Amino acid sequence: ADILDDYLRTDGVWILTRNKQFYQTNNEKECAEKCEAERNFTCRAFLFTRKKLQCLTLAENAKMTVMFASTDAVLYEKRIYLLQCKRGIGKDYRGTEARTQRGIPCQKWAEKIPHKPNYTPEKHPNAGLEENYCRNPDGDESGPWCYTTDPAIRYDYCDIPECEEQCMQCNGEDYHGEVSRTESGLECQRWDAQEPHMHGFTLKHYPGKDLKMNYCRNPDGELRPWCFTTSLNKRWEYCNITRCPTRPSVSGLGSQCLSGKGEDYRGSIAITESGNACQHWNTQFPHKHGWIPDRYPCKGLEKNYCRNPDGEKKPWCYTINSSVRWEYCTIPPCDGTEQGIAGMNDVPIHVPLTEECYRGKGQSYRGTTSITASGKKCQAWNSMFPHRHEKTPDRFPDADLRDNYCRNPDGDNSPWCFTTDPSTLWEYCNLKRCDDHTQE
Repeated sequence: ADILDDYLRTDGVWILTRNKQFYQTNNEKECAEKCEAERNFTCRAFLFTRKKLQCLTLAENAKMTVMFASTDAVLYEKRIYLLQCKRGIGKDYRGTEARTQRGIPCQKWAEKIPHKPNYTPEKHPNAGLEENYCRNPDGDESGPWCYTTDPAIRYDYCDIPECEEQCMQCNGEDYHGEVSRTESGLECQRWDAQEPHMHGFTLKHYPGKDLKMNYCRNPDGELRPWCFTTSLNKRWEYCNITRCPTRPSVSGLGSQCLSGKGEDYRGSIAITESGNACQHWNTQFPHKHGWIPDRYPCKGLEKNYCRNPDGEKKPWCYTINSSVRWEYCTIPPCDGTEQGIAGMNDVPIHVPLTEECYRGKGQSYRGTTSITASGKKCQAWNSMFPHRHEKTPDRFPDADLRDNYCRNPDGDNSPWCFTTDPSTLWEYCNLKRCDDHTQE
Protein backbone atom coordinates (compact mmCIF):
# COMPACT_ATOMS: atom_id res chain seq x y z
CA ALA A 1 0.00 0.00 0.00
CA ASP A 2 1.04 3.60 -0.58
CA ILE A 3 2.57 5.11 2.58
CA LEU A 4 0.43 8.24 2.05
CA ASP A 5 -2.79 6.23 2.39
CA ASP A 6 -2.26 6.33 6.17
CA TYR A 7 -2.47 10.13 6.10
CA LEU A 8 -5.28 12.64 5.62
CA ARG A 9 -4.25 15.28 3.07
CA THR A 10 -5.30 18.94 3.22
CA ASP A 11 -4.06 21.35 0.55
CA GLY A 12 -3.25 24.99 1.15
CA VAL A 13 -2.93 25.02 4.93
CA TRP A 14 -0.23 25.47 7.55
CA ILE A 15 -0.35 24.69 11.27
CA LEU A 16 1.58 26.33 14.08
CA THR A 17 3.58 23.83 16.09
CA ARG A 18 6.35 24.08 18.63
CA ASN A 19 7.92 20.69 18.07
CA LYS A 20 9.11 20.17 14.50
CA GLN A 21 12.08 19.04 12.42
CA PHE A 22 13.14 20.37 8.99
CA TYR A 23 14.27 18.10 6.16
CA GLN A 24 14.98 18.55 2.45
CA THR A 25 13.06 15.95 0.44
CA ASN A 26 12.04 15.49 -3.19
CA ASN A 27 8.39 14.58 -2.66
CA GLU A 28 5.63 13.87 -0.17
CA LYS A 29 6.43 10.15 0.08
CA GLU A 30 10.00 10.88 1.20
CA CYS A 31 8.61 13.31 3.74
CA ALA A 32 6.21 10.62 5.04
CA GLU A 33 9.19 8.30 5.47
CA LYS A 34 10.91 10.99 7.58
CA CYS A 35 7.77 11.22 9.72
CA GLU A 36 7.67 7.42 10.20
CA ALA A 37 11.36 7.40 11.18
CA GLU A 38 11.17 10.48 13.46
CA ARG A 39 12.81 9.81 16.83
CA ASN A 40 12.85 13.32 18.35
CA PHE A 41 9.11 13.14 19.12
CA THR A 42 5.94 11.30 18.10
CA CYS A 43 5.30 12.44 14.54
CA ARG A 44 1.56 13.04 14.08
CA ALA A 45 1.73 15.02 10.83
CA PHE A 46 4.00 16.65 8.29
CA LEU A 47 4.00 19.74 6.09
CA PHE A 48 5.43 19.70 2.58
CA THR A 49 6.05 22.80 0.47
CA ARG A 50 6.03 22.19 -3.26
CA LYS A 51 8.26 25.06 -4.34
CA LYS A 52 11.02 24.71 -1.75
CA LEU A 53 10.62 20.92 -1.49
CA GLN A 54 10.83 21.42 2.23
CA CYS A 55 9.58 18.81 4.70
CA LEU A 56 8.55 19.58 8.28
CA THR A 57 7.72 16.68 10.57
CA LEU A 58 5.34 17.77 13.35
CA ALA A 59 4.51 16.61 16.86
CA GLU A 60 1.02 18.14 16.62
CA ASN A 61 -1.86 17.87 14.18
CA ALA A 62 -4.70 20.28 13.37
CA LYS A 63 -6.75 18.94 16.31
CA MET A 64 -4.12 20.25 18.71
CA THR A 65 -3.13 23.63 17.33
CA VAL A 66 -4.04 26.57 15.07
CA MET A 67 -4.47 26.10 11.31
CA PHE A 68 -4.36 28.86 8.68
CA ALA A 69 -4.14 29.23 4.90
CA SER A 70 -0.81 28.87 3.10
CA THR A 71 -0.95 28.52 -0.68
CA ASP A 72 2.11 26.39 -1.35
CA ALA A 73 1.84 23.99 1.59
CA VAL A 74 0.23 20.57 1.90
CA LEU A 75 -0.61 19.15 5.33
CA TYR A 76 -0.60 15.38 5.85
CA GLU A 77 -2.00 14.12 9.18
CA LYS A 78 -1.68 10.53 10.40
CA ARG A 79 -5.20 9.10 10.41
CA ILE A 80 -4.58 7.04 13.54
CA TYR A 81 -4.12 10.21 15.63
CA LEU A 82 -7.35 11.74 14.30
CA LEU A 83 -9.57 8.86 15.43
CA GLN A 84 -11.34 9.50 18.72
CA CYS A 85 -12.87 6.04 18.67
CA LYS A 86 -11.51 2.50 19.02
CA ARG A 87 -11.39 -0.35 16.56
CA GLY A 88 -11.79 -3.77 18.18
CA ILE A 89 -10.03 -3.81 21.55
CA GLY A 90 -8.37 -0.47 20.82
CA LYS A 91 -4.74 -1.61 20.81
CA ASP A 92 -4.02 1.07 18.17
CA TYR A 93 -6.16 3.77 19.87
CA ARG A 94 -4.19 7.02 19.88
CA GLY A 95 -6.89 9.50 20.88
CA THR A 96 -6.70 12.00 23.73
CA GLU A 97 -9.24 10.67 26.24
CA ALA A 98 -7.61 11.01 29.67
CA ARG A 99 -10.40 10.09 32.11
CA THR A 100 -11.70 6.68 33.09
CA GLN A 101 -15.27 5.45 32.71
CA ARG A 102 -15.86 6.61 36.31
CA GLY A 103 -14.56 10.08 35.52
CA ILE A 104 -11.25 9.73 37.37
CA PRO A 105 -8.33 11.61 35.72
CA CYS A 106 -5.59 9.30 34.43
CA GLN A 107 -2.06 9.21 35.85
CA LYS A 108 0.70 10.07 33.38
CA TRP A 109 2.39 6.94 32.06
CA ALA A 110 5.86 8.31 32.85
CA GLU A 111 5.01 9.08 36.50
CA LYS A 112 5.28 6.76 39.51
CA ILE A 113 2.80 8.47 41.86
CA PRO A 114 0.26 7.46 43.12
CA HIS A 115 0.86 4.11 41.35
CA LYS A 116 4.11 2.51 40.25
CA PRO A 117 3.36 1.41 36.66
CA ASN A 118 4.28 -1.86 34.96
CA TYR A 119 3.75 -0.25 31.55
CA THR A 120 5.98 2.76 30.84
CA PRO A 121 7.04 4.64 27.68
CA GLU A 122 10.57 3.25 28.06
CA LYS A 123 9.46 -0.39 28.28
CA HIS A 124 6.83 -0.06 25.52
CA PRO A 125 8.01 2.62 23.08
CA ASN A 126 5.50 1.62 20.36
CA ALA A 127 2.40 1.57 22.57
CA GLY A 128 1.74 5.33 22.35
CA LEU A 129 2.10 5.86 26.11
CA GLU A 130 2.06 9.65 25.96
CA GLU A 131 0.88 12.07 28.62
CA ASN A 132 -1.99 10.45 30.54
CA TYR A 133 -4.01 9.30 27.52
CA CYS A 134 -6.00 6.06 27.70
CA ARG A 135 -4.17 3.23 25.93
CA ASN A 136 -4.15 -0.56 25.65
CA PRO A 137 -0.47 -1.59 25.74
CA ASP A 138 -1.20 -5.14 26.94
CA GLY A 139 -4.02 -5.99 24.52
CA ASP A 140 -6.64 -6.11 27.28
CA GLU A 141 -9.90 -7.55 25.92
CA SER A 142 -11.89 -4.83 27.70
CA GLY A 143 -10.17 -2.06 25.74
CA PRO A 144 -8.10 1.06 26.57
CA TRP A 145 -7.37 1.80 30.21
CA CYS A 146 -5.03 3.88 32.39
CA TYR A 147 -3.56 4.08 35.87
CA THR A 148 -5.72 6.50 37.86
CA THR A 149 -4.84 9.48 40.05
CA ASP A 150 -6.93 7.97 42.86
CA PRO A 151 -4.57 6.13 45.28
CA ALA A 152 -7.37 3.66 46.09
CA ILE A 153 -7.93 2.61 42.48
CA ARG A 154 -4.81 1.39 40.65
CA TYR A 155 -6.32 1.32 37.15
CA ASP A 156 -9.65 1.66 35.38
CA TYR A 157 -11.00 1.25 31.85
CA CYS A 158 -11.89 4.21 29.65
CA ASP A 159 -15.19 4.78 27.88
CA ILE A 160 -14.00 4.97 24.25
CA PRO A 161 -16.75 4.74 21.60
CA GLU A 162 -16.54 2.12 18.87
CA CYS A 163 -15.58 3.35 15.42
CA GLU A 164 -18.52 2.95 13.07
CA GLU A 165 -16.38 3.22 9.96
CA GLN A 166 -16.89 -0.46 9.17
CA CYS A 167 -20.67 -0.09 9.21
CA MET A 168 -22.81 2.16 7.04
CA GLN A 169 -25.52 4.74 7.59
CA CYS A 170 -28.47 4.88 5.20
CA ASN A 171 -27.32 3.28 1.93
CA GLY A 172 -23.63 3.85 2.54
CA GLU A 173 -23.33 6.98 0.38
CA ASP A 174 -21.03 8.42 3.08
CA TYR A 175 -19.27 5.15 3.94
CA HIS A 176 -15.50 5.76 4.28
CA GLY A 177 -14.41 2.41 5.73
CA GLU A 178 -11.72 0.08 4.45
CA VAL A 179 -13.64 -3.05 3.44
CA SER A 180 -12.14 -4.10 0.08
CA ARG A 181 -13.76 -7.45 -0.68
CA THR A 182 -17.16 -8.17 -2.18
CA GLU A 183 -19.91 -10.18 -0.49
CA SER A 184 -18.75 -13.33 -2.32
CA GLY A 185 -15.14 -12.76 -1.22
CA LEU A 186 -13.68 -11.31 -4.42
CA GLU A 187 -10.93 -8.71 -4.05
CA CYS A 188 -11.90 -5.22 -5.23
CA GLN A 189 -10.20 -3.50 -8.18
CA ARG A 190 -8.54 -0.17 -7.41
CA TRP A 191 -10.65 2.82 -8.47
CA ASP A 192 -7.65 4.39 -10.24
CA ALA A 193 -7.08 1.22 -12.32
CA GLN A 194 -8.75 0.31 -15.61
CA GLU A 195 -7.89 -3.39 -15.48
CA PRO A 196 -9.43 -5.87 -15.59
CA HIS A 197 -12.52 -3.64 -15.97
CA MET A 198 -12.63 -0.26 -17.71
CA HIS A 199 -14.95 2.26 -16.05
CA GLY A 200 -15.71 5.94 -15.56
CA PHE A 201 -15.71 6.05 -11.74
CA THR A 202 -12.56 8.14 -11.35
CA LEU A 203 -11.59 10.83 -8.86
CA LYS A 204 -11.80 13.37 -11.68
CA HIS A 205 -15.44 12.55 -12.41
CA TYR A 206 -16.47 11.87 -8.80
CA PRO A 207 -14.24 14.21 -6.75
CA GLY A 208 -16.31 14.10 -3.56
CA LYS A 209 -16.88 10.36 -3.36
CA ASP A 210 -13.63 9.26 -1.64
CA LEU A 211 -12.73 6.77 -4.40
CA LYS A 212 -9.38 5.71 -3.02
CA MET A 213 -7.44 2.47 -2.95
CA ASN A 214 -9.81 -0.41 -3.65
CA TYR A 215 -12.27 0.32 -0.83
CA CYS A 216 -15.99 -0.36 -1.29
CA ARG A 217 -17.92 2.83 -2.00
CA ASN A 218 -21.37 3.99 -3.19
CA PRO A 219 -20.73 6.92 -5.54
CA ASP A 220 -23.91 6.51 -7.61
CA GLY A 221 -26.75 5.97 -5.14
CA GLU A 222 -26.83 2.16 -5.34
CA LEU A 223 -28.50 0.04 -2.68
CA ARG A 224 -25.24 -0.22 -0.75
CA PRO A 225 -21.45 0.12 -1.27
CA TRP A 226 -19.91 -1.91 -4.09
CA CYS A 227 -16.75 -2.19 -6.18
CA PHE A 228 -15.41 -3.52 -9.46
CA THR A 229 -13.76 -6.88 -8.83
CA THR A 230 -10.34 -8.22 -9.82
CA SER A 231 -12.07 -11.23 -11.39
CA LEU A 232 -12.47 -11.25 -15.18
CA ASN A 233 -15.77 -13.08 -14.78
CA LYS A 234 -17.45 -10.59 -12.45
CA ARG A 235 -17.49 -6.89 -13.38
CA TRP A 236 -18.84 -5.58 -10.07
CA GLU A 237 -20.49 -6.77 -6.89
CA TYR A 238 -21.96 -5.40 -3.67
CA CYS A 239 -19.87 -5.50 -0.50
CA ASN A 240 -21.09 -7.05 2.73
CA ILE A 241 -21.20 -4.01 5.02
CA THR A 242 -23.57 -4.00 7.98
CA ARG A 243 -25.85 -1.07 8.72
CA CYS A 244 -24.84 0.92 11.81
CA PRO A 245 -27.04 0.19 14.85
CA THR A 246 -27.74 3.89 15.38
CA ARG A 247 -29.59 6.00 12.85
CA PRO A 248 -27.81 9.16 11.67
CA SER A 249 -28.90 12.29 13.48
CA VAL A 250 -31.12 14.36 11.25
CA SER A 251 -31.23 18.10 11.86
CA GLY A 252 -34.84 19.23 11.87
CA LEU A 253 -37.70 17.29 10.36
CA GLY A 254 -36.93 17.91 6.71
CA SER A 255 -38.45 20.61 4.56
CA GLN A 256 -42.22 21.10 4.26
CA CYS A 257 -41.82 23.06 1.04
CA LEU A 258 -39.86 22.76 -2.21
CA SER A 259 -36.19 23.65 -1.89
CA GLY A 260 -33.94 22.88 -4.85
CA LYS A 261 -34.92 19.48 -6.25
CA GLY A 262 -36.87 18.61 -3.12
CA GLU A 263 -34.65 15.76 -1.97
CA ASP A 264 -35.18 16.89 1.63
CA TYR A 265 -38.96 17.38 1.22
CA ARG A 266 -40.77 15.56 4.04
CA GLY A 267 -44.26 17.04 3.71
CA SER A 268 -47.51 15.09 3.34
CA ILE A 269 -48.66 15.98 -0.18
CA ALA A 270 -49.77 12.71 -1.81
CA ILE A 271 -51.28 13.72 -5.13
CA THR A 272 -49.59 14.27 -8.51
CA GLU A 273 -49.69 17.43 -10.59
CA SER A 274 -52.42 15.95 -12.81
CA GLY A 275 -54.54 14.94 -9.81
CA ASN A 276 -53.69 11.23 -9.50
CA ALA A 277 -53.44 9.87 -5.95
CA CYS A 278 -50.07 8.39 -5.00
CA GLN A 279 -49.40 4.70 -4.45
CA HIS A 280 -48.00 3.73 -1.06
CA TRP A 281 -44.23 3.18 -1.20
CA ASN A 282 -44.46 -0.12 0.71
CA THR A 283 -46.92 -1.65 -1.77
CA GLN A 284 -46.29 -3.18 -5.20
CA PHE A 285 -49.73 -2.58 -6.68
CA PRO A 286 -50.66 -1.34 -9.22
CA HIS A 287 -46.97 -0.69 -10.01
CA LYS A 288 -44.01 -2.90 -9.08
CA HIS A 289 -40.92 -0.92 -8.09
CA GLY A 290 -37.64 -1.04 -6.18
CA TRP A 291 -38.10 1.96 -3.85
CA ILE A 292 -38.89 -0.14 -0.79
CA PRO A 293 -38.79 1.88 2.49
CA ASP A 294 -36.78 -0.75 4.40
CA ARG A 295 -34.10 -0.74 1.73
CA TYR A 296 -33.79 3.07 1.72
CA PRO A 297 -34.18 4.10 5.38
CA CYS A 298 -33.08 7.71 4.92
CA LYS A 299 -35.20 8.69 1.91
CA GLY A 300 -38.38 9.47 3.86
CA LEU A 301 -40.50 6.92 1.98
CA GLU A 302 -43.48 7.15 4.33
CA LYS A 303 -47.05 6.26 3.41
CA ASN A 304 -47.80 7.56 -0.09
CA TYR A 305 -46.19 10.99 0.27
CA CYS A 306 -44.43 12.61 -2.69
CA ARG A 307 -40.65 12.19 -2.41
CA ASN A 308 -37.47 12.54 -4.47
CA PRO A 309 -35.27 9.56 -3.54
CA ASP A 310 -33.32 9.40 -6.82
CA GLY A 311 -32.36 13.00 -7.60
CA GLU A 312 -35.16 13.67 -10.12
CA LYS A 313 -35.89 17.32 -10.91
CA LYS A 314 -38.58 17.45 -8.19
CA PRO A 315 -40.62 15.15 -5.88
CA TRP A 316 -42.77 12.47 -7.51
CA CYS A 317 -44.64 9.26 -6.75
CA TYR A 318 -46.06 6.13 -8.36
CA THR A 319 -49.79 6.60 -8.94
CA ILE A 320 -52.80 4.38 -8.14
CA ASN A 321 -53.79 4.76 -11.80
CA SER A 322 -52.66 1.52 -13.49
CA SER A 323 -52.17 3.33 -16.82
CA VAL A 324 -49.91 6.07 -15.32
CA ARG A 325 -46.82 4.57 -13.66
CA TRP A 326 -45.49 7.77 -12.04
CA GLU A 327 -45.81 11.56 -12.13
CA TYR A 328 -44.27 14.65 -10.58
CA CYS A 329 -46.04 16.36 -7.69
CA THR A 330 -46.78 20.05 -7.23
CA ILE A 331 -45.00 21.15 -4.05
CA PRO A 332 -45.24 24.82 -2.93
CA PRO A 333 -41.84 26.56 -3.09
CA CYS A 334 -40.19 27.81 0.07
CA ASP A 335 -41.37 31.41 -0.48
CA GLY A 336 -38.11 32.43 -2.10
CA THR A 337 -36.19 32.00 1.14
CA GLU A 338 -34.17 29.12 -0.24
CA GLN A 339 -33.10 28.17 -3.69
CA GLY A 340 -31.54 24.82 -4.42
CA ILE A 341 -29.07 24.50 -7.22
CA ALA A 342 -29.39 21.34 -9.28
CA GLY A 343 -26.31 19.19 -9.21
CA MET A 344 -24.89 20.81 -6.07
CA ASN A 345 -24.40 19.12 -2.70
CA ASP A 346 -27.15 18.66 -0.09
CA VAL A 347 -26.61 21.98 1.65
CA PRO A 348 -28.87 24.52 -0.03
CA ILE A 349 -27.66 27.89 -1.18
CA HIS A 350 -29.68 30.46 0.68
CA VAL A 351 -30.68 33.81 -0.70
CA PRO A 352 -29.79 36.44 1.92
CA LEU A 353 -32.82 37.19 4.08
CA THR A 354 -31.71 39.96 6.37
CA GLU A 355 -28.15 41.19 6.27
CA GLU A 356 -26.34 41.55 2.99
CA CYS A 357 -23.43 43.44 4.55
CA TYR A 358 -21.32 43.21 7.70
CA ARG A 359 -19.96 45.66 10.28
CA GLY A 360 -16.40 45.75 11.58
CA LYS A 361 -14.86 42.34 10.99
CA GLY A 362 -18.28 40.75 10.67
CA GLN A 363 -18.18 38.80 13.93
CA SER A 364 -21.75 39.92 14.57
CA TYR A 365 -22.93 39.04 11.04
CA ARG A 366 -25.97 36.75 11.20
CA GLY A 367 -27.15 36.80 7.59
CA THR A 368 -27.71 33.78 5.38
CA THR A 369 -25.19 34.28 2.58
CA SER A 370 -23.42 30.99 1.83
CA ILE A 371 -21.35 31.82 -1.27
CA THR A 372 -17.65 32.73 -1.29
CA ALA A 373 -16.07 35.66 -3.10
CA SER A 374 -15.11 33.40 -6.02
CA GLY A 375 -18.58 31.85 -6.24
CA LYS A 376 -17.94 28.59 -4.35
CA LYS A 377 -20.63 27.10 -2.12
CA CYS A 378 -19.98 26.94 1.63
CA GLN A 379 -19.58 23.68 3.53
CA ALA A 380 -21.88 23.23 6.52
CA TRP A 381 -20.12 24.04 9.82
CA ASN A 382 -21.21 20.74 11.42
CA SER A 383 -19.91 18.75 8.43
CA MET A 384 -16.43 17.26 8.15
CA PHE A 385 -16.65 16.73 4.39
CA PRO A 386 -14.89 17.58 2.15
CA HIS A 387 -12.79 19.44 4.78
CA ARG A 388 -12.18 18.32 8.35
CA HIS A 389 -11.92 21.24 10.77
CA GLU A 390 -12.37 22.44 14.34
CA LYS A 391 -14.74 25.36 13.76
CA THR A 392 -17.79 23.45 14.95
CA PRO A 393 -20.99 24.82 16.55
CA ASP A 394 -20.23 23.14 19.89
CA ARG A 395 -16.70 24.62 20.06
CA PHE A 396 -17.91 28.11 19.11
CA PRO A 397 -21.39 28.25 20.71
CA ASP A 398 -21.62 32.06 20.45
CA ALA A 399 -20.65 32.29 16.77
CA ASP A 400 -24.04 31.11 15.41
CA LEU A 401 -22.46 28.47 13.16
CA ARG A 402 -25.75 27.41 11.59
CA ASP A 403 -26.11 25.48 8.34
CA ASN A 404 -23.50 26.70 5.86
CA TYR A 405 -23.93 30.45 6.45
CA CYS A 406 -20.89 32.74 6.25
CA ARG A 407 -19.56 33.59 9.71
CA ASN A 408 -16.42 34.86 11.45
CA PRO A 409 -15.92 32.67 14.53
CA ASP A 410 -12.18 33.33 14.88
CA GLY A 411 -11.84 37.10 14.43
CA ASP A 412 -10.60 37.01 10.82
CA ASN A 413 -10.80 40.11 8.60
CA SER A 414 -14.36 39.38 7.42
CA PRO A 415 -16.97 36.56 7.31
CA TRP A 416 -15.75 33.38 5.63
CA CYS A 417 -16.54 29.69 5.29
CA PHE A 418 -15.03 26.33 4.38
CA THR A 419 -15.94 25.50 0.77
CA THR A 420 -17.55 22.42 -0.80
CA ASP A 421 -14.68 22.38 -3.32
CA PRO A 422 -12.25 19.64 -2.16
CA SER A 423 -9.30 21.64 -3.55
CA THR A 424 -10.14 24.89 -1.69
CA LEU A 425 -10.20 24.74 2.11
CA TRP A 426 -11.80 28.14 2.78
CA GLU A 427 -12.48 31.58 1.33
CA TYR A 428 -13.88 34.92 2.39
CA CYS A 429 -17.54 35.37 1.53
CA ASN A 430 -19.24 37.42 -1.13
CA LEU A 431 -20.23 40.20 1.28
CA LYS A 432 -19.70 43.93 1.45
CA ARG A 433 -19.04 46.04 4.50
CA CYS A 434 -22.07 48.08 5.59
CA ASP A 435 -21.46 51.70 4.61
CA ASP A 436 -23.48 53.27 7.41
CA HIS A 437 -20.69 55.51 8.79
CA THR A 438 -21.66 54.63 12.37
CA GLN A 439 -18.91 54.31 14.94
CA GLU A 440 -17.98 50.67 15.41
